[in-house]
Amino acid sequence: MPEPRMTFTLSVDVGRWRAHQRSVLDASPGLVPVIKGNGYGFGNARLAAEASLLGVDVVAVGIVDEVEAVRSAFAGDVLVLTPSYDIPEMLPPVGVVQTVAHLDRLRALSGGERIVLECLTSMHRHGLSAEDIAQVRELLNGVRLEGFAFHMPIDRHGGCDPASEVGDWLRRLTAAGLPTDVAWVSHLTATELAELRAAFPTTVFRPRVGTSLWLGDRSAFTARGTVLDVHRLAAGTRYGYRQRKALRDSWLVVVSGGTAHGVALEAPRTVRGPVGRAKELAVGSLAAANRSLSPFRWAGRARWFAEPPHMQVSLLLMPTTVRPPAIGDELCCEVRMTTLRPDRITAR
Repeated sequence: MPEPRMTFTLSVDVGRWRAHQRSVLDASPGLVPVIKGNGYGFGNARLAAEASLLGVDVVAVGIVDEVEAVRSAFAGDVLVLTPSYDIPEMLPPVGVVQTVAHLDRLRALSGGERIVLECLTSMHRHGLSAEDIAQVRELLNGVRLEGFAFHMPIDRHGGCDPASEVGDWLRRLTAAGLPTDVAWVSHLTATELAELRAAFPTTVFRPRVGTSLWLGDRSAFTARGTVLDVHRLAAGTRYGYRQRKALRDSWLVVVSGGTAHGVALEAPRTVRGPVGRAKELAVGSLAAANRSLSPFRWAGRARWFAEPPHMQVSLLLMPTTVRPPAIGDELCCEVRMTTLRPDRITAR
């Protein structure tokens, strides 16, 4: 029997994945692919190469430190989404557009920089306020203004109307004598973009898209962990780092994939409604009893963690009524792509 590789793998149906990318591009004129963080599980250099295949003229990264990896595979312009402060020396001189969100930073520019000015929206994250706009025109000498940016909320609760908000901003900028020929926007729907394009026909809208571009067709990729060992535990047997006791006869399955790969890492979630709150309470109650459902699946069901996942492997418990996996088998794993760091990526 061949030795199993201790590997957590992301398997990609490349044809399907690229067909989805192309469908998003066709439906999104002016698309700006967003490439940042862990590269949505694929890696930033790999996504930069995909953007090159799409033929787009510009991509967006999250921070300055991500520019180099993207530049290795993409020859077009790179927009840095996080506003820059006092780090112009870190920016390559050609092909990089920095975001500016503060008047002090705008005043400090030495001249010749390519910039996008971000406006403060109902996100209230960062950006120039409506009061700041009156001072912008006199500070633009020597810089190349590439447009204004509007980062909008994802949810539409509490009367949020992103299209109207962007429209109000564009009218405000026009009244201040500022050019509105390019608007860089995030988290607008196709309907909202169509509404804005109809209302502002002389403005070119550049939708910055990450999640729906790279992760919109989840059937195109699957994360899998390799089974490394299988042990039969008699009831009462202790196991693992914490020496928990098996409550009944069980299979202990050791599978590659742990916190270093992003397995079982979660971000706080917004919970709405009584059903959602009841589910969260149920999950919390199980966790308090040291019962946590793993993201690994076998025989059609998610399996329980035997204990919290280790850095590179996880221990799972399965009942003896289930045929256990064999060493070398692969278990599908539901993992957050924005935390995923696979050992390898394979095409299928």
